[in-house]
Amino acid sequence: MKRATFVAAAAASLALPSAARATQLVLGDDAFVRDAWRELRGRTVGIVTNPSGVLSTGEPLADAVHRNGQIAVKALFGPEHGIRGAAGAGETVGSSIDEKTGLPVHSLYGPTRHPTAAMLDGIDVLLFDIQDVGARPYTYVSTMAYVMESAAQYGKEVWVLDRPNPIGGVQLDGPVLDPKFKSFIGLYPIPERHGMTVGELARLFNEQFGIGCKLRVIPMQGWKREMLWADTGLRWVPTSPNIPYARTTLVYLATGLVDEGGVNNGVGTDRPFEYAGGYGVDPAAFRDVLAARRIPGVEFEAADWVPTKGFWSGKTLHGVAINVTDPHVFPSVRTAIELLAAARAQGKYHVPASHEQIMDRDWGTDAVRLALNAGASADAIVASWQPGLAAFKSLRSKYLLY
Repeated sequence: MKRATFVAAAAASLALPSAARATQLVLGDDAFVRDAWRELRGRTVGIVTNPSGVLSTGEPLADAVHRNGQIAVKALFGPEHGIRGAAGAGETVGSSIDEKTGLPVHSLYGPTRHPTAAMLDGIDVLLFDIQDVGARPYTYVSTMAYVMESAAQYGKEVWVLDRPNPIGGVQLDGPVLDPKFKSFIGLYPIPERHGMTVGELARLFNEQFGIGCKLRVIPMQGWKREMLWADTGLRWVPTSPNIPYARTTLVYLATGLVDEGGVNNGVGTDRPFEYAGGYGVDPAAFRDVLAARRIPGVEFEAADWVPTKGFWSGKTLHGVAINVTDPHVFPSVRTAIELLAAARAQGKYHVPASHEQIMDRDWGTDAVRLALNAGASADAIVASWQPGLAAFKSLRSKYLLY
């Protein structure tokens, strides 16, 4: 999505009448602005946020805090895509001055990804308010972990203002990360689809994985684990240029994991992550193979598309459009395996040697690539995840808030 389109979409989300935004859900930042901020009198704060860090009214937290006038804000901190969300995926973000509030903005996706001692000078408490998408490879929770690590190192406190997991808190899917493949898109041994909120993840990271900072989570009120984004009554603000709609979060883990295997995912179109296929794919045959697999909660439609960026830019590609019909049961990560297996059946699955490490990093293991290369069935690959998922489900239970 181009910068102007992304910014316009975010602005449209914030400009809706209040009646259209009515919800019984109280976000962590709602609770902070309403009551909890009073506990910060006499202390200074830094805010880690981006355009998705909005109250249920649609007002950005940074603007609400700045408007309050009684909270001493020292600086803002921006993750990947920047404080106002205009930078592309993987694009280095510089530090700056925020035009709206006049506050200094420290980039956590530039020369450093950890807040430094200089950045934290004079700050007592760091507020974290960013909407996650429920996927391990999405970098915002890694930024949160790095903020917590710096807070532990420099004696600062972290308050995580909790937000919904847009794909729900029930379903777990995908392999648990092998620590050998630790990276910024996967710091800890959790599954691709973890079913936790950012506040719950913060508690898990802090205690189970030994960060040990002084942490407080401001919980939501009214959120339940079975709720998806559509159930919240909230308007979606794009979390990054390629997650423009709430529905994108449902398919992100289905197709965000297939591109290194030679399958295009529609990034560079107006439906990012909602396509799967490539050059020379037989769309009807691809659709029929996937339909025969009877994957719950999804239908596949033969489709053509022309991405405007990436390796396939300007080429007409063929494959399927992914239409999620029941998001409560749709197995996103299993679907990624089904797509790769279907591509393999057409001779379209290929991982160049130069992409092997990238694919293993994305999956958090080399087991998926090696199994696909060896001809293992989708069922066998998915079955191999189950012991790890069962162990993680037990582990995460004491960190759940809802």
